[in-house]
Amino acid sequence: MSKNYDLIVVGAGAAGMIAAIRAARDAKNVLLLEKLSQIGAKLKATGGGRCNLTNTLSNEEFMAKFGRDGRFMQDALKKFNHKNLIEFFKEIGVETHAPDGFRVFPTSHSSSTIISGLTNEMQRVGIEVLCSQKVEKLLNEDNHVTGVQTSTNTFLAPNIIIATGGLGYPVLGAEGDGYSLVHELGHKTTELHPAMMPLKTKEEWVGNCRADTIAKVELRVDIKKHKKLKASGDLIFTKSGIRGPVVLDFAREITPLISKYGEVPILLNLTKGMNEEQITKHLKDEALKNQNSTMHELVSTLLPTPLALELCLLSAVDPDAKLKAVSGKERAKLINHLAWTPLSVTGHDGFKMAMITRGGIVLKEIDPKTMHSKIIDGLYFCGEVMNLDGPCGGYNLQWSFASGYLAGELKI
Repeated sequence: MSKNYDLIVVGAGAAGMIAAIRAARDAKNVLLLEKLSQIGAKLKATGGGRCNLTNTLSNEEFMAKFGRDGRFMQDALKKFNHKNLIEFFKEIGVETHAPDGFRVFPTSHSSSTIISGLTNEMQRVGIEVLCSQKVEKLLNEDNHVTGVQTSTNTFLAPNIIIATGGLGYPVLGAEGDGYSLVHELGHKTTELHPAMMPLKTKEEWVGNCRADTIAKVELRVDIKKHKKLKASGDLIFTKSGIRGPVVLDFAREITPLISKYGEVPILLNLTKGMNEEQITKHLKDEALKNQNSTMHELVSTLLPTPLALELCLLSAVDPDAKLKAVSGKERAKLINHLAWTPLSVTGHDGFKMAMITRGGIVLKEIDPKTMHSKIIDGLYFCGEVMNLDGPCGGYNLQWSFASGYLAGELKI
C-alpha cells in the first residue's frame, strides 16, 4: 500500500518537527516518520530535561563557536536565528526566558512543554505523524527521490528531509541510520566521533577528588601540534576521570585525538588563572599569616582540601611539612603543578554517553542556502546528521531548529 505526499520527513526530533511544520504551513502535505514509539525522545532529555533551546549570541558569534565550518550556517541563521526561534515558540503558546542573560529556556524549564507545543502545532497544520516506522531505504528514479520504504510500508513523495540525528545516545534512538540511507545515493560522511561527554584519565588520584566542582578551569592539550586547542569552564573530577561543562565542550576536540594517539596529555589550570609567580606569593603570604600551617593547609587556601592533598602527593611534597621545610626543587614542582596540573586522557564511554556526534554528512555535498543535496534532487538535510557540532549552551539545538526551518521551505 502506498500514499503520496509532498514531503516526507525522516526523524521526529527538533530538526524534523520544525521542518515538517514549516512545510505544512506552506500548504504542503507532510508525513513525519519516527522509528521510536514516540516523538522527541532526545529533545525530551536535552539539558537534563530543562531544554536549553538556544542562546542570545549574535549570528557571527554563534557561528564562530562551531569552528571553521560555522559559516555554513549563515543562511539558516539569517532565516531563523534565536530571536526568530523565541518568536516561533511564543506563537505556538510556549513562553521562554534567559535567566542568566545567555541561555534560553522554556519558562517551565521542562522539555515536555516544548514537545507539547510542537505536537499541538503539528496537529493544527495537519501533519501526519507515524511512529514505530524505521525507514530502511530511500527510493529514487532518474536521480530524484521518489519516496521511502519502511519494514511495513512504502510512502511516496518527491521531497524527503533527513533529520535522523547522529550516533549519540543510542538508547534514545540514535543509530546513524541516516548515514547509511544516503550512502546508497552517493553521499559521504566524515569520520564520526562521540562528543559532549565525560572523559577517562590514566591517573587514579582523580577519584579522591569527587566532592567539589572546580570553577573557571582552563584546559589545554599538551601536544605540540595541537597547542591551540583549549577551553575554560567548570570541571568536576569523577571516579575514573573528569566531567563538567568545560569537559563536555572540549570532548569534541579530544575524542578524535584519542583515536589518533591513544592517549592525550592535557594540562589544567585549577587556580582560576593564577600563574607560578602569583601562586608563590599567595603561599608565602598565607604562611606568614599562620606560621604553623602545613603545606596541605596552605594549598587548601587555593583548592578544595582533597584536591590540595593529591597535588601535594603528586609533587612529592610532604603534606604535613611547613613551607620552610620544603626544598626549593619540591616547592617549584608543586607550584608548577598548581599552575598546570597534568592529566592523561585515555578514553571515554563511546556513543552511549555522547550527547552529540562530531562528524556527519560532508557539507560540500549540501547547498547551505536551502539544505538541499547537491547530489540527488528532492533530498534535504537538517540537524545533527550533518558535519556540524557546537559546544554546550543551546548551540546544537538552535542549529537543528534553524536548519530544519530552512530545509522545510523546499526551495531547490
